[in-house]
Amino acid sequence: MTAPNGSRFWRVALRLMYRFIRLMDPMIRAARARGAPGADGFVELKVPGRQSGRPRSTLLTLLSVGEEQYLGHPNGDTQWTRNVEAAGVVHIDPPGVYGGTFSVVRLPPGPERDAVITATRTQQPFPANLVYRAASRHIAAVGVYFRIVPTDDVA
Repeated sequence: MTAPNGSRFWRVALRLMYRFIRLMDPMIRAARARGAPGADGFVELKVPGRQSGRPRSTLLTLLSVGEEQYLGHPNGDTQWTRNVEAAGVVHIDPPGVYGGTFSVVRLPPGPERDAVITATRTQQPFPANLVYRAASRHIAAVGVYFRIVPTDDVA
C-alpha cells in the first residue's frame, strides 16, 4: 500500500527530473518552434499567477483518454497546478485541435483519474514514459490531474 504522501524516493527523483526539464526548456521550445520530431507532443499552458495575476507559461504534454483531454503533474501540487486551480481557466497554445481556452476540473480519486494516470505511461515522450511507469504507485498517491473543457462547451 502506498502512503498518502507517496514515496520519498519518487518525490525527490521527480523533482530532480523536472528541474532538469526546466533547464532544457529553451531547447525544447526551439525544437517545438522548428517542428522537430517528438516536440509536437508539447503544448504551452498559459495561466495567470494566482497572487500576481501575471501570465505564467509551462510546457507540458496533454493527455487524452477517449474524447477527453487532461493535464496534470505526477508529483502533487506545484505552483502551476495551484495557479490552474485558482484561475479555473487556462489557455493552451498552439491554437487549433488542442489549443484554445479551457475551463478546468480537478479530478478526485476514482476511475477517471486512474485512467489518466494509466495514460501517462504511454503518452509521455521517452524517457519520461519509463519514469512514469516505474513511479506509478507514487503518482497514484499524489498526482494532480485536471480535465480540460473548451470554454465554448461550458454552460
